[in-house]
Amino acid sequence: MRILINNTVTEVSDGTTLGMVLRRMQFPESGIAVAIDNKVVPRTLWDTTLLSADSRITVIRAVCGG
Repeated sequence: MRILINNTVTEVSDGTTLGMVLRRMQFPESGIAVAIDNKVVPRTLWDTTLLSADSRITVIRAVCGG
């Protein structure tokens, strides 16, 4: 099935979790916030949150500075 990660189309299989996709795309485990369809997903739910076709995932990286 197709999903969008930061507006990039990605193919994943049925039963794929958010955590699986984040690891596959090599996102760090800390310093990021993730939302699916504009709803923030707590880190504790990443490995149990199943993705559905056309899910829109937004990954935001924390940046230090001023």
